[in-house]
Amino acid sequence: MGVALSSLVNAEEVDLSKFKNKILAIDGMNMLYQFATTIRQADGTPLKDSKENVTSHLTGLFSRISKLIMGNVKLVFVFDGEMPELKKLERERRDKLKNEAMASFEEARESGDIAEMKKYASRTTRVTKEMVEEAIKLITAFGLPVIRAPFEGEAQASYMVSKGDCDYVSSQDFDCLLYGAPNVVRNLSISLKRKKINALTYKTVMPEVLTLKKVLSDLDLTRDGLIALAMLIGTDFNIGGVKGLGPKKGLKLIKDNDEDLEKIFSSISFEEQFGISWEKVFNTIKNMPVSDDYKLEWKGVDRDEILKILVDEHEFNRERVENTLNEIEKEQKSAKQTSLGKFF
Repeated sequence: MGVALSSLVNAEEVDLSKFKNKILAIDGMNMLYQFATTIRQADGTPLKDSKENVTSHLTGLFSRISKLIMGNVKLVFVFDGEMPELKKLERERRDKLKNEAMASFEEARESGDIAEMKKYASRTTRVTKEMVEEAIKLITAFGLPVIRAPFEGEAQASYMVSKGDCDYVSSQDFDCLLYGAPNVVRNLSISLKRKKINALTYKTVMPEVLTLKKVLSDLDLTRDGLIALAMLIGTDFNIGGVKGLGPKKGLKLIKDNDEDLEKIFSSISFEEQFGISWEKVFNTIKNMPVSDDYKLEWKGVDRDEILKILVDEHEFNRERVENTLNEIEKEQKSAKQTSLGKFF
């Protein structure tokens, strides 16, 4: 969803070492979009092999997973399942914007304007089913568990953390808080930098932790009130939010009405604006289906399979991949010996 709560939420910046020996439930689609959007060539086009297959997502995954494994972070990847009915309109809106961006990108290409090409390129990002399946193959080759959510991956990941099976949800979006995730980590970047929006430069970022308990306390809201606030600002299920209401005004409206949701949404004619009842949107978010049908099992790194996927199928540099795999083996061996030393 990407609910715009950043101006209201105070996060704690932390070092990556905080997640050592912790289990992170990764929002798989969110991470793939991040890589597909930011890992690009000078003109903004994605990385590709000689067969024109996009490899940006694999480049990002290989680097990110390798570094986190070497940092003794346990990863679980959760991917979306079926698309909720109310989200289909948002998908259509995004597709339209991507098509418009592609037209602008092609105009820039024809004129040879590299800066404009790069500006519009990231807006054309698509993560295809084939890219997702390739990513899952690579993740599995690292020995990491992959969970398929019934619907929204963020909801499933949030549920797994709320059960205590994982320690944090890792996602850039604040939606996990709406789904009840007790602990969320954003900016899980190894390089500690991120490309600025609509710019060619980067900014330094640190991982940051959000706890649902603190967010609700700071805003003086219940979780129902937080969901209602998100609906006023805009979610994937009511695109754009209520006209004239930003985060601060929305928060004030909810507090002034003591979280009386019926009164709040009636006063803004929610159904007239969005063509759907506020109850349906609210219940879609609060009661997003999740599943207990999953296993969290970590296996060893399948070196041969990783080389097959990256080197044989997508022409990654063999030496570079092997060197990274050697580093992982060395780190894991060292960690195992340290653990045995403590035991005896």
